Amino acid sequence: MSDDASSLAPLMLISMPQLADPNFERTVVLLCAYGPEGAFGLVVNRPMDKPAHEVVETVPAVSIRDDVYLFTGGPVDPRRAWVLTSRPTLDADATEVADGVYLTASPAALRAALQSPPASDVRVVVGYAGWDAGQLDEELAQASWLMAPVGADLIFGSQPERMWDKAIERLGSDPAHLLGSPGVH
Repeated sequence: MSDDASSLAPLMLISMPQLADPNFERTVVLLCAYGPEGAFGLVVNRPMDKPAHEVVETVPAVSIRDDVYLFTGGPVDPRRAWVLTSRPTLDADATEVADGVYLTASPAALRAALQSPPASDVRVVVGYAGWDAGQLDEELAQASWLMAPVGADLIFGSQPERMWDKAIERLGSDPAHLLGSPGVH
């Protein structure tokens, strides 16, 4: 890890075409934490195909709306859930991971998100992207990721299927012109 570990998080990681892991193909990851022990992030543009009520089992049982969908936050711990939101009032104990982006794992916030009408500024994310010490640094050195500032408007104001393209366009590049081979881009 770099000497200034705090310099990476928070930021957006945008996968490059040569990133071979299918869990991260055309993904945008909100990197929430980065330090000597590793890194933690959430994929923010992968909605699940099935509605939440077909996927989630709660104890005690919660009545989940039929029109609420979950997002796949990454391949690690797919039974763990978070609420990602731009609403600072959703949970007073939520962590502001970036300007206008709050994260909580509060059971009350999760229940509220599952029982409320879908909103573009609230996402229930299951699983996460995790990197061991030095792993993300290696991937960055291999040019597997582009780095960009966090944009709450990108996360909450973009259609998930267009977010990857929009993130690259914000960097001044054309997604169609990204190279699909390792190296400096």
